[in-house]
Amino acid sequence: MDKAPFDYRKLKGRIREKFGTQAAFANAIGLSEVSVSNKLNNVVDWRQEEIENSTEALEIPYSEVHIYFFNRKVEKNSTTRNTNET
Repeated sequence: MDKAPFDYRKLKGRIREKFGTQAAFANAIGLSEVSVSNKLNNVVDWRQEEIENSTEALEIPYSEVHIYFFNRKVEKNSTTRNTNET
């Protein structure tokens, strides 16, 4: 079974906070905007050097790297329960 993709919502928020756009962030870390987009959409994996460059540019403390780069998306349970049943 494949592992769940990574959840980059917090990373995307930090990018907006520090750089305004993904394009400006991509430029700051030496990647193309398409490359960053592919990484944030789980199409391409981040390389260690890219993570290091990103955390430096985004001023992410080492102790918080996992929060931004290694959180897995959690699927919501598809079964629902009708609470109005008698």
